[in-house]
Amino acid sequence: MPEKITIVQVGGNIESALKGDYQIDIRAIFTEAWQQTLKSRISMNVGLLFSVLLGMLVSFVGSNYLGGIEAVLADPEASMLLNVVVTIAVWPFLGGVEMMGVSHAVGMKTNVKMTFSFLQRASWVVLCALFTSVLISIGFQLLVLPGVFLAITLSLTIPLVIEKKMTPMKAIILSIQTLRFKFLSLLYIYVVLFLSLVLLFMPLALLIESSFAPLGIIVLLIGISFLAPLYYNVKGILYREIFGISIATDKYVDNPHNSTKVVPKASQSDSDDTFSA
Repeated sequence: MPEKITIVQVGGNIESALKGDYQIDIRAIFTEAWQQTLKSRISMNVGLLFSVLLGMLVSFVGSNYLGGIEAVLADPEASMLLNVVVTIAVWPFLGGVEMMGVSHAVGMKTNVKMTFSFLQRASWVVLCALFTSVLISIGFQLLVLPGVFLAITLSLTIPLVIEKKMTPMKAIILSIQTLRFKFLSLLYIYVVLFLSLVLLFMPLALLIESSFAPLGIIVLLIGISFLAPLYYNVKGILYREIFGISIATDKYVDNPHNSTKVVPKASQSDSDDTFSA
């Protein structure tokens, strides 16, 4: 007889999200995200560092192939091509970092290997990243406000592609349809994160021309080592509260706030859109 496991839906769900039937408690989100950051920032920072270094390497090689960095900056077509190449190279791994935030939102521990755990969805992740980047760029070129609106409402598309196994276009449409209901709350959250980043650069800007410039760099790096994981943990909690996360577990679950169902373990496969616990 196959072992029974429980599928637990934690947080919201797509049906409710499409109606705007979800809540965003800004204070609670930041509090929880900070607690998660204190416990999990090392693995996320290593994953982010790998992605940044890979992006720098690809940029260096690509710019040399295209005639040098000055030639790339002077040629919009070359610059756009290089951006596409960097996106293709980096986003399959950044998708893994995003999913670390989603995992933390349901109390799961993560490690650096998770950066490489979703490469089977790399093509969809890259297409989604390219589509959202193009849409946001068009929005900013038309007017600033459309760009800001798209940047906010498209911020959770990658987890939809990975965790819900949606196509990029379906994830984009669903993200806009649902996040528009709480746009102002989401805008507030991302503005706070952005202003925090600006504040981290202020010591460096004030000390850049003095002998204390290294101190400004140290403050910036330490601050980013907390802020970057905080950003992804905030996104993970938002994803949980809005779309919900399915977890597969063989443990007894008694939570009236979550919908559960029991299915044979033998029916589960690696293609399921559930986490294992």
